[in-house]
Amino acid sequence: MNNHVISVKNLTKRYKRADRAAVDGVSFSVKQGEFFAFLGANGAGKTTTISILTTTLSKSSGEVKIAGFDIDREARKVREKIGIIFQQPSLDPQLTAEENIRFHACLYGMCGYRPSFKSMPAAYRDKVMELAEIVGIQEALFKPIKKLSGGMQRKLEIIRSLIHTPEVLFLDEPTQGLDAVSRRGLWEYINSARERYGTTVFLTTHYIDEAENVDTVCLINRGKIAACSSPEELKRKLLRHELILDAEDRTALTAELSGLGVPFTINGRVNVPFEGTAQGIISRLKTDLTVLRINEPSLEDAYIEFLNKERAA
Repeated sequence: MNNHVISVKNLTKRYKRADRAAVDGVSFSVKQGEFFAFLGANGAGKTTTISILTTTLSKSSGEVKIAGFDIDREARKVREKIGIIFQQPSLDPQLTAEENIRFHACLYGMCGYRPSFKSMPAAYRDKVMELAEIVGIQEALFKPIKKLSGGMQRKLEIIRSLIHTPEVLFLDEPTQGLDAVSRRGLWEYINSARERYGTTVFLTTHYIDEAENVDTVCLINRGKIAACSSPEELKRKLLRHELILDAEDRTALTAELSGLGVPFTINGRVNVPFEGTAQGIISRLKTDLTVLRINEPSLEDAYIEFLNKERAA
């Protein structure tokens, strides 16, 4: 049984007079309930891809299905299944914050439109207040959009995208403009929604640390998929772990490492790259160590290494 909630096959997008395709034969899939990160430099094709997946941009060729629905033939069904937080604001400045949420909720069939917040169903009111508390916008809920700061408007867009409990949540730079407390609150809620409702999350972000705990990270470069794996596998492919060592007699330590055929560099401390486990190296050392630390690379380290290699190619 196919449990892929997002299926992309040979997706291509060409713009007129462009030297190359913005998206060039991209294929990948995302399982139901998966936390999926789509990373790439500016101009790599990630925003074009997410725009196509959310039915806001037409494709040139290929096949895309969201929750089993074709994005061309069944675009309306696709929109009913997804929630989106865009990079650019998409709020109606003539309405209050809550009216923007209410209008969105009614479009998604949560309830019929009613003239005031108090006249709306209790389920809607409770969900709005729950989300408003999470992102810290309770006091601004009934103010006109034009009186809200950019950060407050960002928080409002988050509430609007989550109000109908979407099956697939697309997050295009979701925490841009948010303070640290609001960022943490948002991710706690999203993780809770994943556990409670099985929500699939598709993330693009410049905050690479936000993708550290995803299930799958997919790297796109110049319109093509360059790598697609778990963060741990990606880190293993691009970087090695390092032992950080030192001793009162550093000369003896480096001589011992050389005698064992263990490569190292000196950069303030003695850095020993390794694969597998560090115990095989540590157990063979006789020199008394004053520093012993394992430096594990982050996803950001691996991503920067990937970008550097792509630029050098």
